Amino acid sequence: MSLLMSMINLVLLLSIFIFFVQVFSEEAALRPNVVNVGAIFSFDTINGKVAKVAMKAAEDDINSDPSILGGRKLSVALHDSNYSSFLSFIGALQFMETDTVAIIGPQSSVMAHVLSHLANELHVPLLSFTALDPGLSPLQYPFFVQTAPNDKFQMIAIAEMVCYFGWADVIAIFSDDDQNRNGIIMLDDKLAERRCRISYKATLPPDPMAKRSDVLRELAKIQMMESRVIVLNTFSKTGLLVFEVAKSLGMMEKGYVWITSTWLSTVLDSTSPLKPETANSIRGALTLRPHTPDSKRKRDFISRWNQLSNGSIGLNAYGLFAYDTVWMIARAVKLLFDQGGTISFSNDERLISLTGMDLNLSALSIFDGGKQLLKNVIETKMTGLTGPVRFNQDGFLINPSYDIINTVETGFRRVGYWSNHSGLSIVPPETLYGKKPNRSSSNQHLDSVVWPGGETIKPRGWVFPNNGRELRIVVPNRVSYRDFVSVVNGTNKVQGYCIDVFLAAIKLMPYAVPYRFIPFGNGHENPSYYELVSKIAAGVFDGAVGDIAIVTDRTRIVDFTQPYIESGLVVVAPVKKISSNPWSFSRPFTASMWAVTAAFFLIVGSVVWVLEHRINDEFRGSPRQQIVTILTFSFSTMFFSHRENTVSTLGRLVLIIWLFVVLIINSSYTASLTSILTVQQLSSPIKGIDTLISSSEPIGFQIGSFAERYLTEELGIPKSRLVQLGSPEDYARALENRQVAAVVDERPYVDLFLSDRCEFSIRGQEFSKRAWGFAFPRDSPLAIDMSTAILALSENGELQKIHDKWLSRSACSSEKSEDEAEQLDLQSFWGLFLICGIVCILALLVYSLLTFRQYSRHCPEELDSTSRNNSFSAHLRTCLSFVDGKVEKSKSSSKRKRDSMHSDV
Repeated sequence: MSLLMSMINLVLLLSIFIFFVQVFSEEAALRPNVVNVGAIFSFDTINGKVAKVAMKAAEDDINSDPSILGGRKLSVALHDSNYSSFLSFIGALQFMETDTVAIIGPQSSVMAHVLSHLANELHVPLLSFTALDPGLSPLQYPFFVQTAPNDKFQMIAIAEMVCYFGWADVIAIFSDDDQNRNGIIMLDDKLAERRCRISYKATLPPDPMAKRSDVLRELAKIQMMESRVIVLNTFSKTGLLVFEVAKSLGMMEKGYVWITSTWLSTVLDSTSPLKPETANSIRGALTLRPHTPDSKRKRDFISRWNQLSNGSIGLNAYGLFAYDTVWMIARAVKLLFDQGGTISFSNDERLISLTGMDLNLSALSIFDGGKQLLKNVIETKMTGLTGPVRFNQDGFLINPSYDIINTVETGFRRVGYWSNHSGLSIVPPETLYGKKPNRSSSNQHLDSVVWPGGETIKPRGWVFPNNGRELRIVVPNRVSYRDFVSVVNGTNKVQGYCIDVFLAAIKLMPYAVPYRFIPFGNGHENPSYYELVSKIAAGVFDGAVGDIAIVTDRTRIVDFTQPYIESGLVVVAPVKKISSNPWSFSRPFTASMWAVTAAFFLIVGSVVWVLEHRINDEFRGSPRQQIVTILTFSFSTMFFSHRENTVSTLGRLVLIIWLFVVLIINSSYTASLTSILTVQQLSSPIKGIDTLISSSEPIGFQIGSFAERYLTEELGIPKSRLVQLGSPEDYARALENRQVAAVVDERPYVDLFLSDRCEFSIRGQEFSKRAWGFAFPRDSPLAIDMSTAILALSENGELQKIHDKWLSRSACSSEKSEDEAEQLDLQSFWGLFLICGIVCILALLVYSLLTFRQYSRHCPEELDSTSRNNSFSAHLRTCLSFVDGKVEKSKSSSKRKRDSMHSDV
C-alpha cells in the first residue's frame, strides 16, 4: 500500500514538474532573450557614420547593465540604405519579418512618409532623429516619433535671426525633397508672420544628385537679384558644393549673408580639420546646431568617443540623439515587461489572404505590444546625453533649442542661442527655463558676427539688381502748380520742389542709386495719381517721386517714405474785406456775450448791496441813492475803481470772485479788439467744410487729386455737385463767376494759389490730415533708407531751404480771415459765469439763514413793545423793518452785556 502511495506521489510530482516546465517554456518564448531593434541609415553620410558608432555604444552600455532588460540582450541590427529609398523599404520589410519591436530611422523624410504607413499597420514604432520634416504629423503618423527637434523650430530660429538683423527679403536655396521643401514652406510662413518674405526659391536636385552645373545656374540667377540674404537648406554634400560654387562666383564676399540649417554644424563637428578650400568657402556663414546642455555624462561620453570611433569621425549633436534614442527604446521595452506585457506577434488576416502571390507578405506580422510600447516611448521621462528627454502633447520634444554658430577663419565660434522659450540669447537656454518667457525685441541678443569678406558690420542685406537696368522713377507730368514738379518743355529734364527733395535725399544714401525719371501724363491735364501708384504696384515702375499724397488706399499697394511736407484738405472761398466803423469796439463780443456780461454786472452789484446794506453805511441812504450806488459800484468794478468798501465776509468773497471774472473778460476783450483794429479782416458766407456739406452749391476740386474721392466717399457729397478744375486760373475764374461756391484742395497747392490772390482765403480748419511722400513697391528696402535720408534733411535744415526756394511766397500774409479772429461768444466764458453765479447764490443763502436767525431772536421783543397784533401784515412790516434796519455794533455789544448780567443773576 505504501508502495502504491509512493508511486502516486511520484506521478503527481512529475506532472507538476512537466506543467511548470511548459509554463516557463511559453513564458520564455514570450519573453525572448534578445530584443530585436532595427536601424536604417545611409552609413556613408556624416550622420550615418556617427549614428552607427553611437547606437553601438548605447547597445553595449544597455547590455552591460542587467537591470535594464532583466538579463535580456538588446540587438540593434543595422541596414545600409546607401541613399536609396528602395533599399530603405526593403530593409524595413526585412526587419518586420524578424520580430523587430522598433526601428530607428529612416534617415530621410522621403522614406519616413512611406514607412510610416507600414508602421501604422504593423504597430512597429519608428524613431528617427534625422527625418525631421515638419510635414510628418503625429496625427497622421502616430507610430512615427521624432527624437530630435522638428525642423519647424529650426525654421522659426532662422526667421527670428532674419528679423533680429533687420532684413526683409531672403532667398532660399534647397534640395527638392520632402524635408527640405517643407522646411522652406515653414520658413516662408514664419517670415510672413514677422513681415518678411522669401523673394526667390532656388530648387536643386535631391542630395546627393545635384551637379555643379545645377548649382551654377541657380547662383547665377541669384547674383542678379536684389536680396543678399541667402538661406541654404539641404544636406552636407549638396551644401558644400553650393559654397564651393558661391566662392568661385564671388558670393562669399562683403555684402552677402549666408544662413544654413543644421547640416553645416554636423560638418564642422564631425569633419576636423576641414580641407583649406572648404574652410575658405564657408567662412562668414551662420548655422544652427541642436543645443544639448552640458553635463558630466555628456562629457564622459565625449571623452570615450575617439576610442569608440577609432578616430574615424567626430561626434556631432545627432550622435547624442542616436545614443538617447536607443536608450528610449530600451526603457520603453523594460516598462512594457514591468507592465506585464510580452513580445508577441500575430498574423494580419489581410496579408494571409494574399498568400497566392509570389510575395511572401504573410511573413509580416503585427506586433501585439506595439501600441503599449509606443505609449511608453511617448511618455518617456529620462535625462540623456541631450539633456531632459520628454515629449509634449503634440508629440514634439519639449524645449527645442539651437546653438547659433559663426564660421570664422580659425574654425567656428558660438555667437548665441535660440530656444522656443526665450528666443535669441547669449546665455544657455536651460538657465532661462525657470523665468517667464520674454520674446520682446529689446530682450533678444547675439554676440558680434564675422560676415563673409571678414566684415564685422552687419550687411545691408540687399543691393540694386545687378542687371544693368536703372531704377525707373515715374514723375507726374503736371500742367498746373509746376513749382512742385514739372517736365521742362522739349527736354527730359524734370524740376521742382519734390524733385529737389528727392535729389537731396539721394545724396545722403549710403550707396549709389542708379535711376532715371520717366514722365507720366499726357501734358494736357494733370495725370491720375491713383493710376500712377497702381503702376508701381504692377511693377511697371520702380518708384514714384512727386506731390503724391499718402492715403489709405495707396498704402495698401505700395510703401511710402517718411513724409516730407504736410498736406491736409482745406476750403478756399471768395472773401470781402471788412472795413472799420464807429461800432468796431463792439465786435469782440457777440450780442449774447454783451447781454450776459451786463446782466452779471447788475446781479453782482445787487448781491453785494444786499450783503452790505445792514452793516455798511456806504450802501445805505434814500432809495435813489441806493440804486445809484448799486449801478456805480457794479460798473466801476470793470476798471477796479469802485470807491465803496465791503465790510462783510460774504460781500468780500463775492467781490473777489467777480473781480477775477472781470479780469479775464477785460483781457480777452482787449486782445480781440486789438486784433480787429490792427489786422485787416475778411468775411465770407462759407465758414468751412461744414457749410459746404449742409449747402447744395457746387464745389471745385483739382483734376487728379484724391479730394474727389474723399468728398464723395468720406463726406457723402454727391458727384453732381463736384466740378473739375485744372489750374489756378480755373480756380480764380470759377470762384469769381460763382461757378463754384468754394474749392477744396490740398494745403500746399492752396498756399501757392493764395500767394498772389488776396480776394480769396482759406475758410475754417484743415479737415483731413495728410502728407506727401515718395512711393516704392511693397517691402522695398529703398523706402526705409529714403525715409532715413528725409529725416536727416529735416534735421539739418536742408528741407526747409528747399521749401523756401520753391514755395516761400506770402503777398497776402497781412490779411486775416474773420474765422481766424472770431467773436468771443458765451461758450468761451460760461464756466466763469457759472462759478460766479453759484458763489452769489450761496452767499445770499448763507446771509438769509443768518438774518432769519437774528430775526427769530429779535421778533418776540418787538411784539411785546407793540399792541401784540399777530396779523400777517404786522409780521411782514416787522420783518422788512428788521432787514432794512442798520445793525449798530455798539448797541449789539451793550445788549449782549446786559443779557449776560441777567443770566448771572
